[in-house]
Amino acid sequence: MARMSRKRLSREDSRELTTQRLLEAAQKLIARKGLEAASVENIAAAAGYSRGAFYSNFNSKGDLFIELLRRDHEKATSELTALRDDALPLEEIQARVAGVYSQLYRDSESFMNWTEARLLATRDAKFRAKLNTFLAEKCAQIAGFISYFYVRVGIEPPLPAESIAMGFISLAEGVKLSLLSSPMEMTVERAESILKLFIDSHMKLARLRAAR
Repeated sequence: MARMSRKRLSREDSRELTTQRLLEAAQKLIARKGLEAASVENIAAAAGYSRGAFYSNFNSKGDLFIELLRRDHEKATSELTALRDDALPLEEIQARVAGVYSQLYRDSESFMNWTEARLLATRDAKFRAKLNTFLAEKCAQIAGFISYFYVRVGIEPPLPAESIAMGFISLAEGVKLSLLSSPMEMTVERAESILKLFIDSHMKLARLRAAR
């Protein structure tokens, strides 16, 4: 039987594969050790590459960190984006959003990276500027869905959509931090029920206001 030849990766595909492996290694190392302790050499070695390969894909560890957060956010918001569908009834949108929101940051590595980014931003003005640009985009995406929901309901939101989005993000991060730091008090089940109650109550209240 003739051996099948392995398809040769294009330069672009090879670069993306290297980037993805570096990001995966960085996520684990940063979550475990923190950004400062996770050196470029450590990240490259964990991914199976050299220091040179790292700098062929990223200008700095900070740039890699921002890209890691960006990709993680895109995964987390893909389900939310799909819900901006006029064909879906409001009841179904509400149920799906409650499910998505209640399970935010289930991946502890992902959450630890976001927490690390928040802490780093308080100490490093240059990194803070990059992170804030990204967080503004993140908030805007969530606010966009909130605005869409209120248009579908047919009323004005009680606060600007951006303020509501910040409230959602802050509560999710606070609950997850409690879960990791006090797991005996804040269990996974309790964390998810709190977040589900918050989003469910908010959306039900909006629909009740619209029905008056």
